[in-house]
Amino acid sequence: MSRIVLIVNPFATNVSERRLRAVEAALGRAGTVDTKLTERRGHATELAAAVDAADALVVFGGDGVANEALNGLQDGFPFGVLPGGGTSVFSRALGLPRDPAAAAERLADAILGGVTRRISLGRMDTGRRFLFSAGVGLDAATVRRVDAHGRSGDGRRPGDVTFTYEFVRQLATSRFRLAPALEIAGFGRAATALVANCDPYTYAGLLPLHFAPAARFELGLDLVAPVSITPRNMTRLARYVVRGHGQENAPDILYGHDLDRLEVTCDRPLPLQLDGEDLGDVEHVVFEAERAAIDVLV
Repeated sequence: MSRIVLIVNPFATNVSERRLRAVEAALGRAGTVDTKLTERRGHATELAAAVDAADALVVFGGDGVANEALNGLQDGFPFGVLPGGGTSVFSRALGLPRDPAAAAERLADAILGGVTRRISLGRMDTGRRFLFSAGVGLDAATVRRVDAHGRSGDGRRPGDVTFTYEFVRQLATSRFRLAPALEIAGFGRAATALVANCDPYTYAGLLPLHFAPAARFELGLDLVAPVSITPRNMTRLARYVVRGHGQENAPDILYGHDLDRLEVTCDRPLPLQLDGEDLGDVEHVVFEAERAAIDVLV
């Protein structure tokens, strides 16, 4: 029988005792399940790094704990992520069901059949990896505003509605105008920078948001960077994101596809996010594609 290490964030939005038992039962079809609960921020990295003998490492939680586990993942372990967060971008972008037990059934089939998908990752110059997105400026500032709400009494983080609300509030602080505030080497100046490893970039409820429609897990990184944001172009930019086309050729958007390296220099310290996690302010950051980096269970 296979040994499956299951790292669980018990405080994630869609994790409950009942759902955890259903996930364990589904994965149990493929082997013995060794469940480990996270206790604090960064704990998933420690738990993943301590795994020395397993046939698969599976994470049940939001994108934040998935990112933590990724950054402790050792070579040779197939990696699976179950949707336990409010948005769970990574698992949804891979095509897994939103129901955790149904997704666990898919992963069990993949483990039994030895089916994996080799994907690329993003990595910043500190060595921190990311699964699907990084951002400097607007989206990272929004993540910070959402985090400022704290967590509910049961430990759960605010969801998509709060994120949308704070995104609008963040724009409102500058009267819905963002001037160029950073330089992207080889591309030019922009108001904010989004780096994507897949499409969709994120979701608003059931709606996928296609900031970088050409991005693919098997390729390098894609860049989307509006030169400026104004009330005049905001509706058009939003239309690109919903429809999933147009931004690639827009004259006021810097767009790069399948890139190996991106260097961003900010006029002043700006917020940075990786996979929806606030990593503080940066003045300079380099993103690199780590091609064909890991095997994921699909």
